[in-house]
Amino acid sequence: MKQTAHPPDHRPARTPTGTAAAAAPAPARAATPRRPASQQWAAWAFLTPVTLYLVLFYAYPLYRNLDLSLRDYTVRSFVQGNAPFTGLENYGKILDDPTFAPALLHTVVFTAVCLVFQYAIGLALAVFFHQHFRLSATLRALFLVPWLLPLIVSASTWSWMLNSDSGIVNALMGTVGVDPVNWLTSPSWSLTSVIIANIWIGVPFNLVVLHSGLQSIPAGLYEAAALDGANAWQRFWRITFPLLRPVSAITLLLGLVYTLKVFDIIWIMTKGGPADSSTTFATWSYQLGFGNLLPAFGPGAAVGNLLVVAALVFGLVYIRVQRKQALS
Repeated sequence: MKQTAHPPDHRPARTPTGTAAAAAPAPARAATPRRPASQQWAAWAFLTPVTLYLVLFYAYPLYRNLDLSLRDYTVRSFVQGNAPFTGLENYGKILDDPTFAPALLHTVVFTAVCLVFQYAIGLALAVFFHQHFRLSATLRALFLVPWLLPLIVSASTWSWMLNSDSGIVNALMGTVGVDPVNWLTSPSWSLTSVIIANIWIGVPFNLVVLHSGLQSIPAGLYEAAALDGANAWQRFWRITFPLLRPVSAITLLLGLVYTLKVFDIIWIMTKGGPADSSTTFATWSYQLGFGNLLPAFGPGAAVGNLLVVAALVFGLVYIRVQRKQALS
């Protein structure tokens, strides 16, 4: 019996699971080119100083401050390093402290008033100097003096000017028949005094940043608006202010972070007094940690951490707002 030859079977082979195997092998992926070792070492060499700086001056201090706030540190345990762990007990102490509510109120008022006036005055001066008149650069440089002076010099100068007996402010008020004011020794005026001094110090920063932002606005927009009949106020409100929003946002954020932690001005002028009338979280933290014979390191660190959290929250809000504006 003859056997007929069958044609060769070209069907794809099946895998044990019953599925047909691919007839052709998958194309090989292109190999990712590797950087030379010299470039990798160069990248790490550039990153190392920044990493060390962040670890030594940011990460480690934050860790130590958090550790201080979670333990019962005394002078002896601070040196020996055997403080017992207390958890959130230090935070409970500062919340129950009668100084907490006034310090929180003073911190909010001090920060909000300073930010509003620093930004408003800085913006007005930036628009004024943007006109490029004669002596504009000279006057703008003179306005930078408060920002360039050491804080101890600025605070000492304001302490002398606002002195109740020999201060120049009361002397000028006396020439127009106004009674002298106890700027630094009255509970009603001490917070106002440090706010005035801090506004004077912070205006130059706002002036510089906002003036640089104004220079990036095309002059053609103002010319087109003027041809359409827009007056100075309309040009400011419809062109200048909207286009300055990104610069204004970063200016206010940096001003907020700086103002939250202002310590030098308040401590030199009033030391948080009288009767805690100008105490903020920054001065209260220092008083708890270093202002007593028996320092309370834990509660002082807890107050400082509240300032860190507040600054972090506002920073995250700023980032979220910027992302929304970029997407829109």
